Amino acid sequence: MHNITLIVGDGIGKEITKSAMAVIDSTGVKIVYDIMVAGEEALLKCGNPLPDDVINSIKKNKVALKGPVTTQIGKGFKSVNVGLRQKLDLYANIRPVKSMPGVKAINDNVDIVIFRENTEDLYAGIEEVVDEDEVHAIKVITRKASRDIARAAFEYVKKNNRKKVTAIHKANIMKLSDGLFIEEVRNVSKDYTDIKYDEMIVDNACMKLVQNPEMFDCIVTENLYGDIISDLCAGLVGGLGIVPGMNIGDEYAVFEAVHGSAPDIAGKNIANPIAIILSSVEMLKYIGETDAADLIQNAVFKLLDDGKVLTPDLGGTSNTDELTAELCNIINTFK
Repeated sequence: MHNITLIVGDGIGKEITKSAMAVIDSTGVKIVYDIMVAGEEALLKCGNPLPDDVINSIKKNKVALKGPVTTQIGKGFKSVNVGLRQKLDLYANIRPVKSMPGVKAINDNVDIVIFRENTEDLYAGIEEVVDEDEVHAIKVITRKASRDIARAAFEYVKKNNRKKVTAIHKANIMKLSDGLFIEEVRNVSKDYTDIKYDEMIVDNACMKLVQNPEMFDCIVTENLYGDIISDLCAGLVGGLGIVPGMNIGDEYAVFEAVHGSAPDIAGKNIANPIAIILSSVEMLKYIGETDAADLIQNAVFKLLDDGKVLTPDLGGTSNTDELTAELCNIINTFK
């Protein structure tokens, strides 16, 4: 029996987290969910988009599964995602991006794992108004955070029999901040001489990711670059609807769908739940339920390859409930 915090999220969050719970349950794994509310709904209920009881629940259970939470643009409350990462020191945002069978994509040979530092950089949220015509944002890079994310990337490559780590930066221009980051990644790389290591400037890396993504294996980078690169890579394989996400620290872990809350389709039963289902696969691996994780992942691959029961964003005509039921049926046939 596992105790997991479940943050349902905004918009389509309730629909896709419900789907994920049903799919996990079909494997036979026993989970007790501590259901929490964050984001717009929490703001309306208690005046705080990230209530203390959400943080306390995750600290108690150590693991959370999270639906998408709305982040307002240019105004409003601070990002719940950023708040979770900072309060729980979830310093590693990890996104495996892999071409899926049956999914229309720009490239069918993508297999990249992105390690994005998750707690600082420009996302530290340190901004100041100089006057009505000028605003400053402070880029924070520390040796410890750079070392932690670098070591997490190299350890992942080592444990998963991958071959290479590429550090992405802009140290040719930001010589102090990005210079510190790349210096620390180089220092860590010296402890992993059996793993190939190289470096690339971020603008060139974006071009190469589009032209030849096969040249990349594991990417390690700073917060802002990682955010952009993660979505770029998702676009190569068919979009955010099929890409899992995880936020890992030394004590806690939050697994999430990385796409938005899609309020325009909320309640219509047409949302694609595959991203959060694949995120739950990573969660199950994390808590030691590898057999169940493999069951779900193989079922997702079969469902996509068959192409018969897909939501509209994937080119199908099925709804969320139908896709969920089909996944559960496939899992039951695999048992």
